[in-house]
This record gives sequence, structure tokens and C-alpha cells, in this order.
Amino acid sequence: MAFYQALGFVESASFPLFEANEMLSPDGVRINLIFNGARAPDAHNVLLDAPVKRPGMTHPAFIVDDLAALQHWIEAQGIVITEGPHPIGPRRIALFIRDPDGNVLEFNQLIRGGAQ
Repeated sequence: MAFYQALGFVESASFPLFEANEMLSPDGVRINLIFNGARAPDAHNVLLDAPVKRPGMTHPAFIVDDLAALQHWIEAQGIVITEGPHPIGPRRIALFIRDPDGNVLEFNQLIRGGAQ
């Protein structure tokens, strides 16, 4: 976390059960850090499907206003949804796809009144 703190990010949420946190920059950019996927080797997670699990950035994540509308658009384009939509923690619903190069893209809709 120290690297991102040096860039001006502050921890805005912590998810110890998921070995993750959320950080917020002064201008409103949010990032999620997954600390150590190796601690849960048998856990299902579309982001940790590589045989070797290393900490670090695994994918970009985007906040959207209407996940259902995005899902319909994605399906209309013939893009395969690899996981979701489903709740992740108390404050968001997530949907995952892969780009043509296999990179994971995550889309989230924040739940109103969800725990911070």
C-alpha cells in the first residue's frame, strides 16, 4: 500500500476476508488492491485463475451507474460474461468479462446505502 499512498491514494475501505482493499485518490479515482491470492489457493475467483498467484494489479475495474443496462449491451455485442453479475461484499454488484487478449475487465454498480 505504501507505493499507492506515496502517489496520494488513501485507504477508503478494507476487506480482510477477501485479502483486498479499496484506495481513493484526491481526484476521486478508486483502485482495488488484492493482496495475496496464494493464501486462498482453492478459492474460486475469476481474477486468480492463473496457476501462480502473485499480489499486484490484476485488472482494471470501472464503476457504472446501471449494471443491468451494461449487461444487456455486452450480451448484444456477443461478448461472453465470465462471472456475475453478483454481489461482492456489502457495497457493490460486479460483472466480469475478458478482452480479446484475455485481460479481465470488471464493472461495478455501487449499492445505495452499502457499508463503506
